[in-house]
Amino acid sequence: MKSIIKYITIILLLFAVKTQAQTELDNYLKIGAENNPGLKAKFSEYNAALERVPQVGTLPDPTVSFGYFISPVETRVGPQQAKVGINQMFPWFGTLNAKESVAVQRAKAKYEGFEEAKSKLFFEIKSAYFNIYFVKKGIDITRENISILNTFQQLALIKLETGKASVVDEMRVEMEINELENQLAYLVDTKWTLEVQFNKLLNQAVESSIITPDILWDENLELSKETLLDSITNQNHLVKQLEYKISSWKKQEILAKKIGGPKFSIGVDYTFIGNSSNPNLGNENGRDAILFPKIGISIPLYRKKYKAMVSEAFLYMEATKYQKEDKQNQLITLFEKGYKEYKDAGRRIILFDKQLKLADKSLVILLTSYSSDGENFEEVLRMERKVLQYSLELDKARADKNAATAFINYLTGN
Repeated sequence: MKSIIKYITIILLLFAVKTQAQTELDNYLKIGAENNPGLKAKFSEYNAALERVPQVGTLPDPTVSFGYFISPVETRVGPQQAKVGINQMFPWFGTLNAKESVAVQRAKAKYEGFEEAKSKLFFEIKSAYFNIYFVKKGIDITRENISILNTFQQLALIKLETGKASVVDEMRVEMEINELENQLAYLVDTKWTLEVQFNKLLNQAVESSIITPDILWDENLELSKETLLDSITNQNHLVKQLEYKISSWKKQEILAKKIGGPKFSIGVDYTFIGNSSNPNLGNENGRDAILFPKIGISIPLYRKKYKAMVSEAFLYMEATKYQKEDKQNQLITLFEKGYKEYKDAGRRIILFDKQLKLADKSLVILLTSYSSDGENFEEVLRMERKVLQYSLELDKARADKNAATAFINYLTGN
């Protein structure tokens, strides 16, 4: 019973550590979404596109005119002195709604562009985070191996003093330490570069510390390969963006036909009349005249340009359809590559976990043998290198699997 409770406690503890680590990454994603300037720019572009809707959906401004008669024209009640007019133009029925529809579809395309930028940013943050995890683990493992090699060096010196080892053994250890110290320096520089990249994605100070887990959690794909492919070809934000562009060109084609219709205008003219020299007019003398209504129509006689506008919209719509098909083909290719890397990383985790356990056991056996008879020290160093290699490869596989999962999720639009 106690062993069962202990087992459950270990599972709950591991789950809590995994949840905390994922929470840290979620916090970084939130910071990136709020601070990244590139993402903010995309969102501002979307809001700017929304502002186009009320612009195109309203009537053109009315025209106000004023005219002054240099040589007054005599009328029955007096000479015309000046004239003020106001005129409003009305497009063909449905034109304004068609313009709004085009603007709305283009705004939706901008929004999908924003969602694509956000998904890409999240993938870049996750990818950088997993790389930082691996480099940090590499630094820890390398330092641990340098410490182990220092112990081996002391052991070799003891065996040298007792005459059970060659001075070459101690020199071999020193050579190994030198190589690992060089590798450690490279990893430290790499860590700084990755941290700068990560913090700049979050638009925060480059010195900001980045919290990574001791052991990276295992990120798995929950959906089947067929379901993921269907999601990628239909839900990917770049595909949806092209779909809205196709829809906007369809609306543009309808708009082009409506623009080719007649336009109407309604107006009012007010004429100022001066006093006449005719004494018989009485109260009629100099009375202003209102001329209402004034109605006009614009007849689109030159049809060639309107036909060209319709053809232009149709051809752009056709081109965008081909772009969508091409983008779907590219996404399928990228998915297959990412899915291969995901499966390969999963296999490598299993392989290097087994190899590391075997290498650890072998190293213990070889060290025991060397401690007693001072032989096969080269085998001890070779196996120690294997332990280092498998430790690094195991954490690299963990990081690669999570990065591949993040990439596939990015392709699906998540």
